[in-house]
Amino acid sequence: MLDAGMDNELPPLPDGYEISADPARIDRELVHRWLSEDAYWALGRSREKQDAAIDGSVNLGVYDGASGVQVAYARVVTDRATFAWLCDVYVDPGARGKGLGTALAGAVRDHLAPYGIRRILLVTGDAHGVYEKVGFEPIAAPDKWMVLGAQ
Repeated sequence: MLDAGMDNELPPLPDGYEISADPARIDRELVHRWLSEDAYWALGRSREKQDAAIDGSVNLGVYDGASGVQVAYARVVTDRATFAWLCDVYVDPGARGKGLGTALAGAVRDHLAPYGIRRILLVTGDAHGVYEKVGFEPIAAPDKWMVLGAQ
């Protein structure tokens, strides 16, 4: 069972925001725009592909409590038993710098905890510090990992 990072204290979610794993709350159009137009890893992703990814995943959103507008998103590909892949984490540029990314990563970790998942992986080109705050660390033996497809 995954225990790395479970003792890490998270800064509280800033006042006025809430996190939800309710898939009906995901603003699919907004998430698609964020990812396909601004996220270096998903530029040009089609709406059809994004909707399929949402449908096949666990999704969490951060919402402005007053307006209900979504301000951040994270997607987890998982079998809900042994493995999870955290991906497509995005915070709206107007909401950055408030700790929402860290809070969202911690919420993902805590949301998955009851499943007893052994390993949660992610890849990031620029946000290592965000994920380290909730217990993620570099892979100890990267020479054991392999990939099929684009790198």
